[in-house]
Amino acid sequence: MGARGAPSRRRQSGRRPRYLPTGSFPFLLLLLLLCIQLGGGQKKKENLLAEKVEQLMEWSSRRSIFRMNGDKFRKFIKTPPRNYSMIVMFTALQPQRQCSVCRQANEEYQILANSWRYSSAFCNKLFFSMVDYDEGTDVFQQLNMNSAPTFMHFPPKGRPKRADTFDLQRIGFAAEQLAKWIADRTDVHFLYGTFLLASRKLHLIAIRVFRPPNYSGTIALALLVSLVGGLLYLRRNNLEFIYNKTGWAMVSLCIVFAMTSGQMWNHIRGPPYAHKNPHNGQVLFLYTDFEGRI
Repeated sequence: MGARGAPSRRRQSGRRPRYLPTGSFPFLLLLLLLCIQLGGGQKKKENLLAEKVEQLMEWSSRRSIFRMNGDKFRKFIKTPPRNYSMIVMFTALQPQRQCSVCRQANEEYQILANSWRYSSAFCNKLFFSMVDYDEGTDVFQQLNMNSAPTFMHFPPKGRPKRADTFDLQRIGFAAEQLAKWIADRTDVHFLYGTFLLASRKLHLIAIRVFRPPNYSGTIALALLVSLVGGLLYLRRNNLEFIYNKTGWAMVSLCIVFAMTSGQMWNHIRGPPYAHKNPHNGQVLFLYTDFEGRI
């Protein structure tokens, strides 16, 4: 048995150790360098994104709507990386543009942005900004935009779709309508007059669209009551005009004409500022272009 096992041991001791092929070392080195480069690139993207979000949060802490020029628009909206949604109002607020609709839309946009900014659910996933034509003409040209105001949503990933442009002609620009549109395009949901921000744990935080109180109606009513009261006080010795049928008939006609007028219909129904003819596609609107024409 011992003699038989000796050759076997000799054969085992005669085996040569196996080494990796010489050509595999450059491949491993290249793979290692590629992994290091990818890791460094990912870290660079994370640092760049953190800087952009930090800057946007700083601007939002000062104003609920921050203004952008061409350089800021390309840096914070067009250039990745980006993990936040951006609502942008393209407008022309300079007096020489004579865009009254832009000023009205800006007021509603400000109400909406303030409601989000001062809510308990405010976070770094949604920002509100503005691009004025006189401050970002190149942005308007880049987007082939020739009218204002226009609202657009820029999602965290990818390019804006058709639905990311707010249909101002059909819906109008009330803060509540803008909030519903934002609910359709982002994770901030609008329900029964409130924002609802849905987290991963499905906890909902309500954020009301808060409108500042408007005392103009109260002041007008107080002035009217004061005027009538003063008139009655001055004519307290002769109140025969109260029984004047002609006077009451004129007052009644004025009320009837006011209630049946187009202005009252607009006040009740709240129609949009523009309408598209379904037959010929012509759009009738109250926009003003940058030359001040209606």
